[in-house]
Amino acid sequence: TVDLVESGGGSVQAGGSLRLSCVASGDRYTVFNMGWFRQVRGKEREGVASINNAGGTMLSDSIQGRFTISQDHAKTTVYLQMDSLKPEDSAMYYCAFAPGRPLGANFLQPRWYSYWGQGTQVTVSL
Repeated sequence: TVDLVESGGGSVQAGGSLRLSCVASGDRYTVFNMGWFRQVRGKEREGVASINNAGGTMLSDSIQGRFTISQDHAKTTVYLQMDSLKPEDSAMYYCAFAPGRPLGANFLQPRWYSYWGQGTQVTVSL
């Protein structure tokens, strides 16, 4: 089991920045992916960014050039630096963990992840 705890959400004006953190604890894996997803009530969960144990990243087209995903040296904490925030970025943001790396997996799709955090709310106002 992997436990995930997100933090860093809040309210910010358009154009502002927030930095989300996700701390993973529990079972350790050599090969893994960690991702950030967001969801607005009534809509499907959307993949935002992912990073693997080797530091390889994937970013959604909707946040390219504005958001950056990174991890700490110990690879137990993943960050999502969000700049130039827009009102449409408002959502509940979730951290997720995927053990291993199945061939053909798209780690911006939620179905590849086994563990999820409780989420942190991000609200961007005009």
